[in-house]
This record gives sequence, C-alpha cells and structure tokens, in this order.
Amino acid sequence: MKFWLPLILLVSLAAGQQTNPTAEEKELNTAIAEAGNSQIDFVRALENHLAKYPDSSKKPEIERALARASIELKDDRRIILYGGWVLDHEAGDTQMLDRVTRALLSSDSKETSERALQYAKRYVDQLAVLGKESPAGHFGAADWKMEIDRGTARAMALEARAIGNLGNYQDALSLAEKGYAEFPTAEGAREIAKWLIKLGREADSVPHLADAFTISDSHSTEATRAQDRIRIGELYKKLNGSEKGLGDLILESYDRTAALVAERKWQSRASDPNGQATSLMDFTLPGLNTSPLKLASLKGKTIVFDFWATWCGPCRAQHPLMELVKRRFESNPNVSFVSVNADEDRELVAPFLKDNQWNSSVYFEDGLSRLLQITSIPTTIIVDRHGEIASRMNGFNPDRFADLLTERIQQTLKD
Repeated sequence: MKFWLPLILLVSLAAGQQTNPTAEEKELNTAIAEAGNSQIDFVRALENHLAKYPDSSKKPEIERALARASIELKDDRRIILYGGWVLDHEAGDTQMLDRVTRALLSSDSKETSERALQYAKRYVDQLAVLGKESPAGHFGAADWKMEIDRGTARAMALEARAIGNLGNYQDALSLAEKGYAEFPTAEGAREIAKWLIKLGREADSVPHLADAFTISDSHSTEATRAQDRIRIGELYKKLNGSEKGLGDLILESYDRTAALVAERKWQSRASDPNGQATSLMDFTLPGLNTSPLKLASLKGKTIVFDFWATWCGPCRAQHPLMELVKRRFESNPNVSFVSVNADEDRELVAPFLKDNQWNSSVYFEDGLSRLLQITSIPTTIIVDRHGEIASRMNGFNPDRFADLLTERIQQTLKD
C-alpha cells in the first residue's frame, strides 16, 4: 500500500461526511485524484495545496503524508524538510527517525550533524522503550529481540557518525564499537573502520573493513559491498605492498562474523519458547489471562485456528458464526478451537473482549502468523490430526462460512 493512501481516504471521507464541503476540501480531493499513482505528482499537489492554504486544518496530516512520500521517493531534501517537521512536532516512529537522520548525515556539515545527533539519540531511546514492550506485528519474542538489537546497532552507528562529523573521533569510535557489540552489522563494522582511520590507526581498521564486506546484511547493497572491497584492497595494498594474504584475511573475517551472528541469534532464541520452533506443532502460544498453550498438546486432534484482530470489522461479523460452529462440535473431544489474536498492541485486546462480551480463551500469535504466512485477517486454518494444514479460509464469506467450515472440519475427522 502506498504511504499516501491513508490520507486520501481520510480526506475523501471527511469531505463525504459533510453536506457542504469547503472549497479547500474540494480542491484537495481534486488535486489528489489528478495525481493518480504518480508519487512526485502527489507530492507536488500537496505542496501546492500548502502553499495556497498555509493555515490548513489538515496541515498535520498533509505534512505526515509528504514525509512518507518523500521516503518512498528517497528525496533527502524533502525527507529533511517534511520528516523533520513531523519529528519536531510529534514523537515519530523509528523509520522516520532513521530516514531523517540518514538524510541529514548525507552531508558531514556541523549544522546537519548536530541535528542528526539529536534524532539519533531519540532513535536509540525509542528502541530501548520498544524493547521492553511485547513483540509488535507478527514477530515472535526471539525475532523481536533481534529486530530491536539490529535497530539499536543501526541507530548507534548513526549517532557515532554524527559525533565523528563534529570532530570527536575517539567518542565516535567508542560508540561505533558499542553498537557493533549490540548486534554485528556491516554498517557498524564500516563505522568502526572509518574512525580508526581518522585516528591514524589504518592497520587496525583493515579487519573491520573485511567484516563490513563479509557480513550478510540486508541493509548493505551490492554497490556498498563493492565499495568495501575496493577500500580494503587499496588500504591493504598501501600497508603491505600488494594484496597477497588479503584473501586469507577475508576468509578469516567470514568465519568470524558468521559465527558471531549465529551466536547472537542463538542467544536471542534461547529464552524464547518458540525460538527453536521449526514447525507448527512446535509452537507455544502465550495466553491472555490463561496459561500458555503448547500446540503439541493438541496433536491427534483437528485444530481450528481463528486469526483475528480488534481493528477487523469482518472479524466481529464472523465471531458469532465461529461460535455457532464451535457449539456444533462442543461434544467432540477430537476437535479443538484456538482463537489467535494478531493485534500489534496487545493492550487493546482485553478491553475489546469485555466491551464485545467475547468469552473465548484468547492466545497471541507470537510469530505463528509468519510461519503460516497469514496475509489477511480474518483467516481460519484447519489442521488435521497429523499436524498438517488441511484447509485455509482467507477472509470472510458470511453466507457460507458456518456450513463450509463445518464441512471441512468433518472431512478432517474422516481422513
């Protein structure tokens, strides 16, 4: 989904709810419609609107939409302009903090580095808060910890870069090393090497450049790795007269960093009950006001998983039909129904259940959605007595849902 679609829907809805939309609202809707799917035309339309209506009541929404669209366009100037506005007026999310900080650090000037330093510190602090919260989205506990650790390492690398740009090379090196210890990334290794070189320690920087080249990092492009290879080759040749022995150094780096990353992954997964899960029946689902559910305890039964979320309108409509099907099989000990919540904010679930008078036991998906590749909510999955997926019902068909689900459950009992 494009970043600006929420704004289009918001503006269109606001205009549609009014009997007499204002001239400004009509102009904004027309401008957005004429931009079509063109990102740059969308940006220009909003910029023109703000130029004409600088005191628009929709300015905050428009500024946020411009910031998101600028990130998609990879337009550093606009990212700084609009993303900076968002961050100066509200907390912002980690993506916004990351992209604005990086855009500011595309220049090593004192002014932009000082500003980047403040955002980088906020980035680190925000990740620290997120790390104390329950896993977001479809992350399990182990994957969530690694995501936070990687993010923290990236944020600390940006903070080190800003500090180094301000002339504090030793502090930059120390912070870069601290970030790399948080989680080994190519960016972190590159940052360590950069400040070692600035401190006149070129020989010490060579292994770190090799680490940057060998670490498998989704944030490093092929172009970046090619630059790493050129830099390490040039520096090694300068220090040793030729590239003889460089291949062995790179192989040593590969073995070292691969082992280091594997160790960090093992540490993250060791305390997570689902960290070593490789199949559906290996999972343990944390419960809301109930004991965790080990899916292995249901082996030999037909299991009906109901994936839902508090924000999902069709889930509310489907719920009484799911309850109807549950009543049809309540006397059958070989059928088990598992209600799985997929909300990012788990704090919303208990009040929702109370307000809607849902009495079912509820479990949190804790990474199960990723394993099962849940792409829409609601989704109903039927697992047979062998632990294999027998049926998948994406979305909600009100006319046939109860009967269709009943038929598919009965089929698993026959197989």
